[in-house]
Amino acid sequence: MNIGFAITGSFCTYSKVFPVMEELSRDHRIIPIFSDAAYTVDSRFGAAQEHIARAQQFCQRHPLHTISEVEPIGPKKLLDILIIAPCTGNTLAKLAHSIADTPVTMAAKSHLRNGRPVLIAVSTNDALAGAAENIGKLLSRKHYFFVPFGQDDPLGKPTSMVADFAAIPEAMAAALEGRQIQPLLR
Repeated sequence: MNIGFAITGSFCTYSKVFPVMEELSRDHRIIPIFSDAAYTVDSRFGAAQEHIARAQQFCQRHPLHTISEVEPIGPKKLLDILIIAPCTGNTLAKLAHSIADTPVTMAAKSHLRNGRPVLIAVSTNDALAGAAENIGKLLSRKHYFFVPFGQDDPLGKPTSMVADFAAIPEAMAAALEGRQIQPLLR
């Protein structure tokens, strides 16, 4: 199976996301896709080049990181599923409003033209505030599926939610069957 694995700039989740990428790469062909932030920003969670090297090691290919590199995903039918993990509030908003101005959102737009699933693993500090509307919009759209998610720090960050990244393989299997894994909220 061919899996697109798109990474956006929720750097604090990378320690949970990359092990899932590694796990999936054992049995599937993974095409890594990096947002502009994921590809260029060094943070307290590691340097961009370290993350790129890690993805390259697991996937045996350099991440796609430009709009022109990801645009052929749809026309060439390169993917069976596109996973966006982590998916920031910014990316959620763009997907909900059909804006394709980043490598990740263009990958999704291109992939969706074939009626194939996009699996979203949310990681945003405003999931229960400004991003809630966008999550709702995507939940009601065909071909979008979510990895189960929940509040990561209800007292310290009451509007923040993050996906259960360990559930990506199970959520992926369900999405490939055209169904949303349940329960969605954990």
